[in-house]
Amino acid sequence: MNDENKKAGNRTVVNADNTEERPKVRFVTIDDETDGQRIDNFLLKTLKGVPKSMIYRLLRKGEIRVNKKRIKPEYKLQTEDIVRIAPVRVSNEAAPVSTKLNIVASLEEHILFEDECMIVINKPTGMAVHGGSGLSFGLIEALRALRPQAKMLELVHRLDRDTSGCLLVAKKRSALRNLHEQLRNKTVQKFYHALVKGNWSPKVKAVNEGLRKNELKSGERVVVVDNHEGKESETRFRVIQQFEGCSLVRAFPVTGRTHQIRVHCQISGHPIACDSKYGSEEFTATMNKHGLKRLFLHAASIEFTHPRSEERVKFEAPYDQALKHAIKKLQPKKY
Repeated sequence: MNDENKKAGNRTVVNADNTEERPKVRFVTIDDETDGQRIDNFLLKTLKGVPKSMIYRLLRKGEIRVNKKRIKPEYKLQTEDIVRIAPVRVSNEAAPVSTKLNIVASLEEHILFEDECMIVINKPTGMAVHGGSGLSFGLIEALRALRPQAKMLELVHRLDRDTSGCLLVAKKRSALRNLHEQLRNKTVQKFYHALVKGNWSPKVKAVNEGLRKNELKSGERVVVVDNHEGKESETRFRVIQQFEGCSLVRAFPVTGRTHQIRVHCQISGHPIACDSKYGSEEFTATMNKHGLKRLFLHAASIEFTHPRSEERVKFEAPYDQALKHAIKKLQPKKY
């Protein structure tokens, strides 16, 4: 697939001579974050502004295919499915992201590394990786505004909105394919730091609990432990430092399930500080008194093989001021 196929079907490209270029076919590879979502709901989110009736018509006509096959609106997407989206022109295209917005301009100083293949960025907490769900733009849209000359910028993987730290963005299609292959082969090593309730036992080195996505009546999606129907999941842990009433741990997700670290910490009796979905209200209230108002989950480092040089590289993302301040407020555990 060449770079032209990247151009979204829901936007019109204008050439230098001011002539419109026809929308192109779009291919999307489904990741774990989207696994289990209905194709119609996925398209409604992906093709912003496209009428619902048109999306269902495209599905009926086979203009939208998964793995080269026709599918029904209720089809549930699976990780690594390849969705072919027919060319669609949307007249009410959203306004481009302004580089004058403080949150966009500040991303420049969050870039840890950049070359012709990729960008490694220290994603700020509270910023979604892409627009949607009521958000006009996310990190990837902001980066595209900062790098208008880049022919392509695509997320290699994702981080939860409230999680900070190392995030990879590909600048070439070949780099994206290479890094996705490394993710599938589990040769990418991502280490997270989490501040959790209680004193984590050094003897607990791994948590193996199956995880299943569940939708509540409110429509909120949560992940629950289910060793029968859930997906096999493993997270390895190491204690970094013990404090009075809490622990700083390093988490290495062997598998990459949605909310994996957060749920594995919760089921182990050590929920992460300020986790609004899987946390402890009591622990969160205590951490709030210490000045911590954000989820203490940080993608501290990432290691992989560089797509071009083939050398093993590692990048580390420093804590933001909120995490640094919280650590300083804690009292080391007395033995």
